[in-house]
Amino acid sequence: MLTGLKRYVNDLTAIVSMVDDGGSTGELRDELGVLPPGDVRQCLVALSRSSDVVRELFNYRFDDDGSLSGHSFGNLFLTALEKLTGSFSDAVETAGQVLDIQGRVLPATLSDVRLQYRDKEGRLVTGEHIIGDTDILEDDAQPELSFDKKALINPHARQAVLAADFVVICPGSLYGSLMPALMVEGMREAINQTKAEVVYVANLTSGVDTKGYSLEDIISELERAAGGAFIDIVLYNNQMPSDSVLKRYTEEKQRPLTIRDRKQIAQRLVERELSAVGEEEDDFTFFRHDADKVARQLMRLYFS
Repeated sequence: MLTGLKRYVNDLTAIVSMVDDGGSTGELRDELGVLPPGDVRQCLVALSRSSDVVRELFNYRFDDDGSLSGHSFGNLFLTALEKLTGSFSDAVETAGQVLDIQGRVLPATLSDVRLQYRDKEGRLVTGEHIIGDTDILEDDAQPELSFDKKALINPHARQAVLAADFVVICPGSLYGSLMPALMVEGMREAINQTKAEVVYVANLTSGVDTKGYSLEDIISELERAAGGAFIDIVLYNNQMPSDSVLKRYTEEKQRPLTIRDRKQIAQRLVERELSAVGEEEDDFTFFRHDADKVARQLMRLYFS
């Protein structure tokens, strides 16, 4: 979304969920007690106007057998800056200057929190990498999510939401990313107080944490996290991939996100061609959003 939008918008603010605890990010959190750098790094790189080499450097991942194996340079850079400055906000701002970003990247919260889920038997599961990336939520229509401690909204993120002309909820993991950002204390109030229209760009497919969900189900869950209806427009892809691509995704236990009852969301539903199909490594054909198509549609919605 950021890569596409920065071609048309100068004043962009990316507000990033801060519960990631998998992979390199999780190791750095556990070993050094820092805030999660991974998703912030990706947003910084997406907004960067620096050379390809600099952007590739921040995404470079060590893949040898040494102690740095699995870590990305950008994650280590942000971690070192946080330790140097004593502030994750200052670290992100400095990294933004190094990458010459077009806009701002703001953590949704500066509280060091972990995502939790209490299952139907009352057992407490901790960790975004488990909750968002596995099928642990299967058969739980409205999972009970929380944080292990109070998560207060970053004041700069609150100000950005209130001052925005347009708020975009991007595609992503419903329970691992989107809902945790909305659950931060103060975010609900900011979302409901902003005068900006709020657009949700729907996922193309159901994810591992949303198997069997319709578009209406996802909207309902987002609005449950925000304490009520707040989405003004739902931008939904109406272009389906070929049967061969669908078969491959079915094998990966994913399917295109469908609408159960258009009448239920008709007044805020905008259906457009938003997807692209491309060949990637290992001959896997990916079905994903086309950044420029989505950005153009968002601009049309904004100016209309």
